[in-house]
Order: sequence, then structure tokens, then C-alpha cells
Amino acid sequence: MIVAGREVKVTNLEKVFFPKMGLTKGDLVQYYVDVSDAVLHHVARRPMQMKRHPNGVEGDFFYQKRVPVPHPEWLETVHINYPSGNEADFPVVTDAAGLAWIANLGCIELHTWHSRVPEVNKPDYLLIDLDPSEGNPWAHVREIAMAGKRVMDDLGLPCYPKTSGVTGLHILIPIIPELEFPLVREIARAIAKAIVALVPEIATVQWKVEGRPGVFVDYGQNAFDRTIASAYSIRPVPDARASAPLRWDEVSAVEPGDFTMVTMRDRIKAVGDLTAGMWDKAVSLDPLFDTLKVKRTLPPRKSRPGPPRDWRAEYDAKKAGGSGWNRGTQRGPSHR
Repeated sequence: MIVAGREVKVTNLEKVFFPKMGLTKGDLVQYYVDVSDAVLHHVARRPMQMKRHPNGVEGDFFYQKRVPVPHPEWLETVHINYPSGNEADFPVVTDAAGLAWIANLGCIELHTWHSRVPEVNKPDYLLIDLDPSEGNPWAHVREIAMAGKRVMDDLGLPCYPKTSGVTGLHILIPIIPELEFPLVREIARAIAKAIVALVPEIATVQWKVEGRPGVFVDYGQNAFDRTIASAYSIRPVPDARASAPLRWDEVSAVEPGDFTMVTMRDRIKAVGDLTAGMWDKAVSLDPLFDTLKVKRTLPPRKSRPGPPRDWRAEYDAKKAGGSGWNRGTQRGPSHR
């Protein structure tokens, strides 16, 4: 294919990726090319972790951080050094050709970092992730989201809701990339607690799943190397749901499956890109340290014996065990 003036090798386009919907790998590639203008300002210049479904949603999947070799000479990459001493070269998508290339690898969803090259240690958005576990109705997610809007308005923060495309809802706050992840996470923790204070009967910041008293208002994704499915990303569920930006007046009635690969293009034609210009509204979080009574320095972390553990991956693996939407060997963090 020639995409954005570049030659992109595509293979097995007729392979069925979503049997329930009759959608193929070729349909997925074409979707990302068609919505590239909307999706790229969320994805561009971000390190991308590849979650590959070579045989579609009913087959196994695996995570791949390191960019495949060989790869197109025009594809940008970024070298990441981890505190552990590990290092890896991640793909960095910057145009529609890159989207076609990544989709051709079987990457149904676009898992991107919260930061962009070159400031990979400093996120350019803060995320509040509303994560319902079993027994928490979707109506509670919507109510908590509206409580989140009240908190953001009180704090003077621009905020943009979107469906996660699976079972959750994301609230994005565009920020100036001036703080490193640990401090952004502390601000997010304080915001999450303020949201819970408005709806304590149905919301919680309790990490432990067992006995959790409501929908988890997750602030922990604001961390180095964490990823979420970007806006307009398709998710690996049978009905090919899309992570859809919303107007705030839509949140009270939205359903998780309202937007799919089939309907998303018409949605964009009808309402436009609801996140257009959001990065121009980025704000500084610095005033919130005083407003929310958050310390500007973090205490040193105690070292633990043995190899490091990925607590988020363990939590998500336990939560997702037995569900049909992400079957396969768990080899990396899962994402709602």
C-alpha cells in the first residue's frame, strides 16, 4: 500500500480478525488510515507498546516492547533506558503510514505512553481511569465521571472523557510536560480522593480487588512505562469496540458498546474530533500542590529483595482471568 506517500508492506488482509462482525485485518488497517487525522494527535511521538493479535480476537496475543527487526527505514524509534538497567527501542508512530504498519502487525489497539519524545519522563496528560470490577454497574461509572467533572471544574482543569472501549471510562487532563511521573501521580491521587469524597457510596481508591466497596478511581496509571489504549483505538473484543471521545453531555447516557470500528468513522463525520485542540489547552499542575496539599517531593522508595514485580500486571491478570476479551498468555500489563 502507498500511505501518506510511503510504501507499507501489508499481508493477509483477508484474515478474519473479528468473526462476530465479519471484519478482517484489512478492515482494521483501512480504519486506522481513514481516522488517522483524529488518532495521530493522540498517538504521534509517543513510545508505543505493541499488543499483537496475529490471529484476531479469538487467538492468542503477546506483548512486544522492542521494535521488530527489520522494520521500515522511515519508522521512527526511541531508545528507552530503564532504572533496572534494561533497555529497548520502541516504535514511534508519526503518520498514517506508521498506523498502517502497526496494524499490519496485528496490533488491534494502540497502546501508547503518557509522554512524548523527547520528554519521555514527563507526561503531557494526567489520567483518571474509572475501572469497574464485577458487581459495579455501568451507571455508577457514569455518575462518578460526572463527579470527576465537578472536581476538575472546581480546580480549573480542562478535561476530556472517553470510553475505554471495554468496560471503563477515561478522563484525560492535558498538562504541560514539566513534572515527572511520580509527582503527576501524587496529584492524580489527590484528585481521585476528591472524586471519591463526592460519591463515597459507589467509588473508592482501594487497590485491593477483594472487598472493594465500589468502582475503582484509578490514579496509578500515571507512571513511567504505563500505557492506555488511545482515543479512537479499536479494542480486541468481539464487537470491535472503539475508545470514543465524548461530550460531557453524552456521558450520562453512553453505553460501553455504543461505538465500534463500523460506526466510528460516521461518528467523526457527525461530531468531528471532540478532542481537537485539547493539547493547546494544556495547563500546569504546579498550583495544585498547594491547593490539594500535595508534597512537592516524594519520600525515597524502600528497596525490596528479589527481582522487581509488576504489581499492575499482576492485578490486571488476576482481574481478567477467565474473561473472553483478552484471552492468551499474560506477558505484560493488561489495559482496560
